[in-house]
This record gives sequence, structure tokens and C-alpha cells, in this order.
Amino acid sequence: MDCISEGSDPLLYSRIDDTVHLCDKRGVPCFLGFLDLREQAMAEDYLSHRGCLWTLYGGYDEAERRLLAVYPDYYEPSAEDYPLCVVAFRYRSVREITHRDVLGTLMAAGIRRDKIGDILCGEGLSVVFLREEIADFVTEQIDRIGGEGVTALTDYSGPLPVSHTYQEIKDTIASPRLDAVVKSLLRLSREKAAELIRLGSVSVNHRPTLSVSLALTAPCTVSVRGYGRYLIDTIGPETKKGRLLLCARKCL
Repeated sequence: MDCISEGSDPLLYSRIDDTVHLCDKRGVPCFLGFLDLREQAMAEDYLSHRGCLWTLYGGYDEAERRLLAVYPDYYEPSAEDYPLCVVAFRYRSVREITHRDVLGTLMAAGIRRDKIGDILCGEGLSVVFLREEIADFVTEQIDRIGGEGVTALTDYSGPLPVSHTYQEIKDTIASPRLDAVVKSLLRLSREKAAELIRLGSVSVNHRPTLSVSLALTAPCTVSVRGYGRYLIDTIGPETKKGRLLLCARKCL
């Protein structure tokens, strides 16, 4: 894949190196993050050449923000190793509290973004995945979010609010080339789709690419700056007219 070289992040690579070295020195699992999707993709690429044992986990299977764990060679990785805590906020179901409300409240309290994982908001309940070292502070200090009084619950283990809703997209495309797929997803001309790619606005599996001719293989994720993120579920089979069926979902 023709990735944009400016997409590299020396600071992130330095933090990963520090985590690996600390693991080697102490002989125990060491953790970095929460990392966003772009940072996770970069960490995967960087660590694939390091020959060390590592995993990513954010508290549940569909988590977007995840902690990076680096393990000693002898260690058997487990989700229970991760230093995260699940905190729930309950409030009146007639009051809507959004992801932005929760994140803004936590950051206004002085909590760094990399200490906060996914935030799931539902009716009368918001669930937040946090680094365990800040969980007590959050439950003791946060009693209002978005102007609404809330009750904090530590080590929440109940049902999670729905993390995402999707808009289904079905179409036919001339080929699996990236410009053809972006054209279909965004309902643009082929020329406008190619322009977005060449400008560096398009990422595939959270890795920026400038290649309009990149052949996509499903499943994969296509993100377009200013338009959103799309999950490509299937490309094909071929129709009687020689085009390819495209099944995708836009994250709402």
C-alpha cells in the first residue's frame, strides 16, 4: 500500500519503544494508551518488525480506542491483564447525555485523552472505559455531566449501550480500485473521488494512502476526511453486466 510518509509519528514510536524497553527491563507486561484507530494501525505496523509479543484491547470486542500491551516472551496474554476499569454513569432517562458531554466533562477535570477509552451513551446510562489509576478520581469527582446530575458506578459489568449505528450501502462498482469504491460510497464523480485520494483525505484500514488504483479486499475500512468512516463488508460477486456488488456500512 502506498502510504503517506508524513503519516508517521516519531513521538508515538518513541513511546512504543519505551514500553518495549520497560517490559524487557522489568519482565512484566507493560501498557501504552488508550490509542485511537490511527495510532493502533501505526503501532501494528511498527511492532510487526520488532519480534515482540503484544496485543491490543479496549475492554470489549468492538472497542475502537484500545490499550497496547507488550508482554515478556514467556507470558500468556490475557484480557484480565489490562489496567482498565469500566465506570457507568446513571441519570434520568428523559435527559440525553452525549459522547461529547462525557468527554468534555472528563477532560475539563484534567484527565488526559489517552487515559480515556470508548464512551458509550444510551438511555439513562453512559459507560466509560478508563485507565484503572484514574477510576476512583472520576467516581469521586464527577457528579454532573452536561448539566445533569449523575450517579457513578465503578467496575460496571452490565449491558453496554450500542456502540454504533450504521447506514447500509449497496451498489455496483466497475472495479475494486479505491477511486471506484470512494466514488460509490460518497456518490461523487470518479474525478472528485480521485482528487480526495491524491489530497491525502482517504485512509484504508486507518492508514493514509495516495494510490487511486489501490485494489481493496473486503473486509476493510475506508475513512474519508469530512465524510466519515465506512466498513466494506463484501466486494463481489460479479453481476451479469460485469460489475461488482459492493456491500458497505457507514458509521453514524
